[in-house]
Amino acid sequence: MREETISESIEDLLGDTGKYIEAKAELWKLKVADRTTEATASIATQLILVFIAIIALTLLNIAVALLIGKWLGELHHGFFIVAGFYILLGIIVYAFRKQIIQTPLYNVIINKILK
Repeated sequence: MREETISESIEDLLGDTGKYIEAKAELWKLKVADRTTEATASIATQLILVFIAIIALTLLNIAVALLIGKWLGELHHGFFIVAGFYILLGIIVYAFRKQIIQTPLYNVIINKILK
């Protein structure tokens, strides 16, 4: 009788262990799905905001270029000055891209994943 109790306990233990492993795997799947969904939603939101900001910045740049051109007497001079500003800005960002873009972007991505 004692052998039957031990064998039944072992069978119950193995069955419960299998259920535990299945539950743990399902939990991991749900966590991955949650983090993936959260990251995707965050990226989509940020892309929409960036798109809106680009449109606003483009219109603002056109207005500034027209204003500068009007002050200088030739509209194309204003556009050249605005373009020159952005070329200079691009060179500076490229020179410091690791500190300005890469490191902060890596940190944001890692924080989103480990959250």
